[in-house]
Order: sequence, then C-alpha cells, then structure tokens
Amino acid sequence: VALGLPKHASKPQGMRRALFFLLCLCVFQGALGESKSYNHGEEVNVLVNKVGPYNNPTETYSYYSLPYLAPPDDELERKRENLGEVLSGDSLMSSLYSLKFLVPMEKEKLGDVTLTAAQVDKFRDAILGDYFFEMHIDDMPVWGYVGRHVSTNVFSNEESSRCFLFTHFDFSIGYNGPHVVEVNISADPTRQVEMTSKKGVTLEFTYGATWHARNITYEHRMDRYYGQPHTLGHELEIHWIGIINSFIFVVSLTTVLGYILLHILRRDYQKIEEDDEAAEDAGWKLLHGDVFRYPPHPSILSALLGVGTQIFVLVLLLLILAVLGVFYPANRGSIYVAGIVCYSLTACIAGFVSARWYTSLQGTRWARNTLLTACLITGPTVIIFCILNTIALAYGSNAALPFSTIFVIALIGLTVTLPLTILGGITGKNFSKPFDAPCRTRHVPGLIPNVPWYRRAIPQIIMAGFLPFSSIYIELYYVYSSLWGHHMYSLFGILLLVFLILTIVTAFVTIMHVYFQLSAEDYRWWWRSFLYGGSTGLFMYAYCFTFYFSRSNMSGALQTAYFFGYMALICYGFSLMLGAVGFFSAMFFVKKIYQVVKSD
Repeated sequence: VALGLPKHASKPQGMRRALFFLLCLCVFQGALGESKSYNHGEEVNVLVNKVGPYNNPTETYSYYSLPYLAPPDDELERKRENLGEVLSGDSLMSSLYSLKFLVPMEKEKLGDVTLTAAQVDKFRDAILGDYFFEMHIDDMPVWGYVGRHVSTNVFSNEESSRCFLFTHFDFSIGYNGPHVVEVNISADPTRQVEMTSKKGVTLEFTYGATWHARNITYEHRMDRYYGQPHTLGHELEIHWIGIINSFIFVVSLTTVLGYILLHILRRDYQKIEEDDEAAEDAGWKLLHGDVFRYPPHPSILSALLGVGTQIFVLVLLLLILAVLGVFYPANRGSIYVAGIVCYSLTACIAGFVSARWYTSLQGTRWARNTLLTACLITGPTVIIFCILNTIALAYGSNAALPFSTIFVIALIGLTVTLPLTILGGITGKNFSKPFDAPCRTRHVPGLIPNVPWYRRAIPQIIMAGFLPFSSIYIELYYVYSSLWGHHMYSLFGILLLVFLILTIVTAFVTIMHVYFQLSAEDYRWWWRSFLYGGSTGLFMYAYCFTFYFSRSNMSGALQTAYFFGYMALICYGFSLMLGAVGFFSAMFFVKKIYQVVKSD
C-alpha cells in the first residue's frame, strides 16, 4: 500500500514474497553459513553429537547414552536443531570440553568418573561394536573411536577379547586469522584403560589442544569433507571410466535405433507411398486401427505418469542445485530439507500431468484421479516410515524422528503438497484436450498372434531394464556408498551427466522394445512402455542386496530395516520416473511413425 499498490493486491503479493523467502531459506540454507570470529582466549564452542557402530551409519545414539562425563542436568544444554539436522539424526549437546582460541593445552583434566560393572559392560559392548563418536567444534564435525579391542588368540570370542577405553583425546585445530578452519581429534594410545567385564573402575578423562596456522580460507574450510585428496584422483578416474563406458553405450544404442528409423522405416514408408494397400501388409502397419486404443485402467496409468514426471523434475532440480554448490556440508541435512521443499512445490506438476492425461482419455472422475496421484508416493512413504520409526524407537536410536518433526512434515504435506496437487489437477483438467491420434481406432479389437516366450511381456521388460542399469551401475556404487556411509558425495556434475545418460538410454531402449512389440502385431504398448522404462528400478533394488552383503559391512536388524526399507522407496520413485520417461518417448515415436499411415 505504501508503494501505491491497490489494497486488494498487497496481501497476495505479501504471501508470494513470504513463500519465496521461505523457499530460499529452506533450499539455500546450506550456502548461508554464518562466519564466526574469535579473539585470543575466547571460548570455542565444542558440542557432542552421537555415537554408534561405524559400519552402521544409521544406527546412532545420543553421545551420553554411553557413560561419558556430562555437565550437570541444570547445565546440560541441547542445541536447537533445524529440520535438516533432525532428519540427519543429530543430537547436539553441550560438553565439559573447554577450548580457548589459540591457547595450547597439554593435559587438561575433564573430570573423574567411577563406573559400575554395568557401565563397564556398556563400554565393552561399544568397543567390540567398533563404536565411533562425533563432536562439532565451531560447527565442524570430527570423529573418533571410543576405544580398541584386541583378540587374545585366533579362537577368542568377544567375551575373552581385551577392550581398552581411550581416556585422553588431543585436538589439533587449524586457524586462519580469527577463524577456525580445520579440526582433528586423535586418541593417545598411552592413556587407555582396560575395561574388564563385570568389574567397576575409576577413570580420569583428560584432553589437550594444539593450534596450527593454515592457509585455508573460511569459505573453503569444509572442502576436506568432500573427499580425501589422495583418493579423489583415483575415484575421479573411475568415475570418468564409467562415463566413457556409458557414453559408448549410448552411441551404440543410438546407432542401432538410427538404423531402425532410417532403414527399416524408410523402406516401409516407400511401400506405403507406392501402394496404399501395403499398409495392410504385415507387422506394425497392420495395427493402425488398434495402436491408439485406450489402455485399461487409465486413471492408474495417468497417476503414475504424473508422479513420474514430478520425480523427474525433482531429481533434475536437486542435481542442478547440487552442481551450483547449494548443498554445502556446513549445514547438515540441507539436501533433505531441499528435497522435502522441492517435492512439495512440484506436486502441482504431478496433479497437472495426471489430470490432463486422464481427462484426455475420456476419464470423468478426475477428482478421484487427483487423490490417487497424491497418494502414490505419500502412501508407501507413510507406511514404511511408520514401521522403521517404530523399530528405531524400540532401539532408542537417534534415527527415530520426534513427534514435533513428524508434525511439521505432515503439516507441509497437508497445507502445501496436497493443495498444490489438487490445484494442478484442476488446471490439468481445464487445459486438457481430447487425445489426438493420427489414426482412427476400430470398434472391434484386432487379434494378437502368439509369439515366442522371449518376446512376451516379462522377458522383454527384464531385458529393457537391464540395459539402462548397465549404464549406471558403476556410479551407483558411489551413490549407495555416500547414502549409507560417512563420506559425502561431491561429484554432482558427473552425477548430473550420468542422470542425463540414464534418461537417454531409457528413452532409446523403450522405443526399440515398443517397435519390436508393434512389429509382432501386439498393440498393447501403453502399459508396456511404462514398464519397459520402470523396470530399471527393479535392477537398482536387486543391486541393493549385492551392495549390502558384498560391498558393505552393515549388519543388525535396525540398519538392515532402514537400508532395505528406504532403498525400496528410492527405487520405487526411480521406477515411476523412468517409466514416465519411457512412456512419453514411446508415445512420441508411435505418433510419428503412424502419421503417414492412412486408415479407412
């Protein structure tokens, strides 16, 4: 109003500004790290986070779930965490460590503690389970092992193993001017106490600190968490080998498809131009009266296409944001928050595509179709989440989300995702047009001849999924290792390139299989084209078993449930996305080849 705008326009504009600000705050929060400067002798913030088995990154617990020295209850403070940190399983709390900026310490006493036999056994179990701990010094994470265990002989079991608890840690801190730019922690092997089963013990915990000048700028202090310099070059070479392999595969596939289009189809077109009756010859030309016959269950197919299109846009958007450097590791869990926000804001795409296709196929219950679209991802996610969260609660793990976080996510779904899906459905219904088929459809369906077993639906779907999977399986290992490991994936440019290659391969393979299916005089390609593309997700999930049992050291009921539960959701989403890619590619191809066929 102060700017001279009409009063009725000020409120919508204010809402749009608020929505834009909220989106920027949620998505770009990783790039907005606050710079903190210290004076000599000023307290450097040290927070303890979590502990857990190193091989099970999801199975984490509160740092003070182990009987470490903790501040008194009235002084113990818990850091107020953002949504991303909660989703990452963080539980940041204050500690008794007192680090002064640029003040070296050799052996500062943390405190004494007397452990009961039960507490000693708890430490023993943690040491035998290769537990690690995580701390944050000036928002920079450091990791270390709780202790070490030594087998007395080859045939010794856990009960007879000797367990040693580290009681002294040295902090090595790098600085550049008034900023902390590097942190490391190491245990002193000369200061360790053996944890004897069923015996109490009195411990003295100490720590030290050294300060080193570094040339690392504050803006690049988190780069070291992207990957170790001595391994990055080797991994980068493997990544590029996978890219080259996939590129050669794409070129070969394009050549085969080009041969089909330029040679076989050109020959068929020449016959059609010479004699119209040639269109009734054999093969795909016979199907001009059936090829555009509406598929069964159009509402389900339309909903799958809508959600698949939304996921495609979502993944592409997240990869572009990652390439631009939005997901800075200084803000843990920013990619989770960005995924939730972007998924909610792209829900209108799912509603629009689904309703538009459904009404173009003469569907009348568009409202039911829109609700089905909204439930295709939400339904399986809620079911799997409830099961896994219940398991995490039973274990007392940080992986269990608190009620407040669940409420916030549910509120986003009810106030943003669902309304945008409905809005997209209304818009898609209003902008829909009758399906434009190049050929008229006969009233009586044609007969479908028998084909050999290898040209039937299931073998063809399996073969169609294997080819795109073979173009990404090298990169898939690094993605899985990043999702279920302690290293952050950093080569987002390569990942974006692999994603584009996967899209192209899926489109080409689907077109090729649809052409072979039509040549066998089988016009039921609508659903089949979606399954051709979506079957890659089945191979991705099958690879999960190989990765879990052969490529990782994960174990335990909690970690196993989380891995296979959430990977099922991820692979399900990829199936929908690639299924939509395959369907739209096949639709474009089929319309093109039947444009020259005349029908009575």
